[in-house]
Amino acid sequence: MRAPAFVLALVWLAAPAVVAGGQEAIVVVRHAERADASADSPLSAAGETRAARLAAVLEDAGISRIYTTTLRRTLQTAAPLAAALMLTPVQLPQRDLDALFDRLGASTRGDRVLIVGHSNTLPEILRRLGVTTPVTIGDDQYDNLFVVTPRPGLSPLFVRLRY
Repeated sequence: MRAPAFVLALVWLAAPAVVAGGQEAIVVVRHAERADASADSPLSAAGETRAARLAAVLEDAGISRIYTTTLRRTLQTAAPLAAALMLTPVQLPQRDLDALFDRLGASTRGDRVLIVGHSNTLPEILRRLGVTTPVTIGDDQYDNLFVVTPRPGLSPLFVRLRY
C-alpha cells in the first residue's frame, strides 16, 4: 500500500462507522497547477501530472462521490480519479458552498467524498466541516490533501498530507 493511502486507511479505521451527514470521510484538495492566469484556465502539464498522482493516491481509498466547481481546472484535477472509479463529478458553482453542504448533508451513510476546490474556498470548506485548525494555502501550493473524518458530537479527525 502506498504511504499516503496507508495514512488514509488509518484515519478511516479510527473513525466510527456512522458519522454526521453520512460521510465516513471527506478528502479536500485544491485544483492542480493551472496553465495560465485566465479565469477558466485548464491544467498545465505539471497539473495533469499532479491530477494523475491524486488518482493514484486515492484510487483504493473508496471514494464514492466527487464534487468540483464548474471551472476546468477542478474538473480536470478530478478527471483521472473519476475515470478510474467510473464516477461522474458533481459540478457546483465555486462560491456556492451552501449547495455543496446541501449535497454533503444528503450523502449516503458511509460515503467517502472528494471535494476539489480553490485556495480561497478550501479554508472555509474545512471550517464548515468543523476543522478548528486555521488553514491557509499559498498561491503556489497545489499539493495539500486534507482528510476530515466527521464524528457526531466530537471534533472531526483532521489530517493534512501532501501528494
